Amino acid sequence: MSRLDEKFKELKSSGRKALITFITAGDPDLDATCDLVVTLDDAGADIVELGVPFSDPLADGPTIQKASSRALAQGVTLKKILAAVVEIRQRTDIPLVLMSYYNPIFSYGLEKFVVDAAAAGVDGVIVPDLPLEESLPLRTLAAGKLAVVPLAAPTTADERLKEIVAAGSGFLYYVTVTGITGTRTCLPLELAATLDRVKKIAGDLPLAAGFGISTPEQAQLVGKHSDAIIVGSALVEIIANSGAAASGRKKLLDFVATLRQSLDVLSDN
Repeated sequence: MSRLDEKFKELKSSGRKALITFITAGDPDLDATCDLVVTLDDAGADIVELGVPFSDPLADGPTIQKASSRALAQGVTLKKILAAVVEIRQRTDIPLVLMSYYNPIFSYGLEKFVVDAAAAGVDGVIVPDLPLEESLPLRTLAAGKLAVVPLAAPTTADERLKEIVAAGSGFLYYVTVTGITGTRTCLPLELAATLDRVKKIAGDLPLAAGFGISTPEQAQLVGKHSDAIIVGSALVEIIANSGAAASGRKKLLDFVATLRQSLDVLSDN
């Protein structure tokens, strides 16, 4: 059983929700990324997504775009990120998922990517610009080695969602809003009902909801209707403003701990 499957099984048995955290690999640098992953683990995160910086991040808002630009300016590449994962694996066993646009993976070579990523200690990959119909080569190579996490959105019809779920592994990444990543002051009023519908279709595939979640209150609201929440831009913004030195890591730890606490309240009810 993979680290992802084990984590979701463990959380389900204890009635807890998964906290999935996203940071951009290489921002402010790859050594800091290793420290930040450990910090997230210490703060109570269950899974960490490492964003692979890309020059044309269509799904990302300004916060993550800027983080990607800072990482790219330092020469961060997918190969260097995998080397950093090897270092991370010396310090923590937390499940790691790469979030990458297809171009870096295709340029790296699909088979080589799967082999190298699995060997480094990556547990899954999310490719936001890879349609279901074009994903078979990657899914075939990754079978038994890496989870290929599918995505769905408010615009995804139920029949299409069933196809996406059937092809996916790891968990279903449900985008809570139409548009790009970024913190939001409020989430759609119909989100609770939508998540209940999506969760029913997802069946045994854990449902993780992300995009726009930036407060403990939002985390708790979404957590009531999903198996996991995903928080990214709010964390990337803390890193951008405070850095990855001790003081910055402390701010990150404290914020993630509040998210963890807000989710754990749900398991107490």
